[in-house]
Amino acid sequence: MITERQNIRNVAIIAHVDHGKTTLVDGLLRQAKVFRENQQVSNRVMDSNDLERERGITILSKNTAITIPDPKTGELVKINIVDTPGHADFGGEVERVMNMVDGALLLVDAAEGPMAQTRFVLKKALAMGHKVIVVINKMDRKDADPDATLNKTFDLFVELGATDEQADFPVVYANGIEGRAGLTKDLGPNLQPLFDTILENINPPKVDPDAPFQMLVANIAYDDYRGLSAIGRINRGRVHVGDALARMKLDGTVTTEHARYLYTYNGLNKVETEEVEAGDIIVMAGLEGVAIGETLADPEHQEALPAIYVEEPTVKMTFGVNTSPFAGNEGKWGTSRKIRQRLYDELRNNVALRVEDTDTAENFVVSGRGELHLAILIETMRREGYEFQVSRPEVIFLSGANGEILEPYEEVDIDTSPDTVGTVVEMLGSRKGRMQNMVDNNDGSTHLSYVVPTRGLLGFRYQFLTATHGMGVLNTNFLEYAPYAGTIPGRLTNSIVAWENGTTSTYGLKNAEERGMLFLGPGVEVYEGMVVGESLRESDLAVNVCKKKHLTNMRQSNKDIEIRLNGIRQMSLDEAIEFLDDDELLEITPQNFRIRKKILDTEERGKNEHKIKVQANEK
Repeated sequence: MITERQNIRNVAIIAHVDHGKTTLVDGLLRQAKVFRENQQVSNRVMDSNDLERERGITILSKNTAITIPDPKTGELVKINIVDTPGHADFGGEVERVMNMVDGALLLVDAAEGPMAQTRFVLKKALAMGHKVIVVINKMDRKDADPDATLNKTFDLFVELGATDEQADFPVVYANGIEGRAGLTKDLGPNLQPLFDTILENINPPKVDPDAPFQMLVANIAYDDYRGLSAIGRINRGRVHVGDALARMKLDGTVTTEHARYLYTYNGLNKVETEEVEAGDIIVMAGLEGVAIGETLADPEHQEALPAIYVEEPTVKMTFGVNTSPFAGNEGKWGTSRKIRQRLYDELRNNVALRVEDTDTAENFVVSGRGELHLAILIETMRREGYEFQVSRPEVIFLSGANGEILEPYEEVDIDTSPDTVGTVVEMLGSRKGRMQNMVDNNDGSTHLSYVVPTRGLLGFRYQFLTATHGMGVLNTNFLEYAPYAGTIPGRLTNSIVAWENGTTSTYGLKNAEERGMLFLGPGVEVYEGMVVGESLRESDLAVNVCKKKHLTNMRQSNKDIEIRLNGIRQMSLDEAIEFLDDDELLEITPQNFRIRKKILDTEERGKNEHKIKVQANEK
């Protein structure tokens, strides 16, 4: 018999990067008294991953639960809150989350309005028929314009195909940092209006607790003591510790499992329990090799739920064993077997990722949803002690129905100053971008909307920030596969390459600096073929950066006593990936990352470049 579990609500929280999502969750947890009065709690507790804290973004979806009394009945209601990533590159997380919830909170900045990353997650929620509550956050901002934000949000709902019922969404105004909310612009003393709105508008799960057990695995986790855990929402029935289960794999085969350990969420913690029933989000631990998208069910009623569909990757990179002269000096794991095992282990919970073996045992093709998706994997492996090398990102082409070449396109939203609009328009035009809209923002900046081939955006972000003096804001979102756009110019600069092995000297670097921008300073170990800077020359420039000045007693002037370098460009990992050219690799170790040429020998590299030019002229 189908019943409503009035004591549970399952809600996803959606927001663009830096719109205050994790801060608001902190406020909800505090008001629900999840923490003790004297408990020391860090800010943004849901961003538990080091990379998430450093970058200020949500990468992995996470679950929490709060229990509050229903003002109407006085009974306690458990609200399961699932935090969703705000970046489209982690869409694989988003698609899983939407299978576990019955509604969503859409968090929108009162000054900025709905932004690019909001569209992606909201589109998924609306497509699944979820009811959405709009929370206009950051009401304390001086430039807050909640009326304009509300109008933009309504327009976005209509644009994304919301039904009449979905477009008639409830609105809550909030200030997440202060933990205050209200149904009007006059905020109350706490977040109770938000709690009340969730209870009134998000439907409780409609379930049949007496039917045979059935659950779709939406996520997995690993525990050192209890092994692999399956996370998901029970679709029907109930399960008790020790019950036998049928595990329906993605390939159609069925194996037998047992519910060894059961947990539910309470605050940020998991609470062990003996029995759980339909409608709740649970963790089942002690399973062997369970995978996302599989169904766990009653052995007598082996009915599989539809597997989770995740959009295909659009960008790929080649991961390989480090072949530089410094290989083995800094990493803990560097063999092809260890790298292969780590990459295939990642597939267990990173469903949007693809890994393929190549003709050689040392290289693997890794495909993801974007540059950021792959960069996070690279940084994670690096911190775990792995040493390897990666190639420049490439887009994944498809064949159309008539044999034509299709490539991925992205929606690009840019906010920049009026002074730099012309430069940005020219840059995107050369990259086959098509302008969709241009409007003036309230803060005096200009908003540009473009559709650009993903190829044109590879390596674009750093050039964009340089052109806009670091003030431009760029957001991208995958749109579709469409016909090939034609040739797009590559990197406009070339590399300054080390001529020999050794330690860099100020004297040698000064000679190189006169020809371009340096990436490193004196006293750094380098090897032949390692990229040490960038030059505006038409071809790469090999320089002896280890050259030392001969010591004599003669000085032409006092200036000759001390040589100073003007400036060194310190690259982040993301910038180094963007900088890569087709003939370059990025060496990754736990301590450093170095850009290098695929062919290290200067003479061999020159012969190869000459050969390529001759072949190009013959064509």
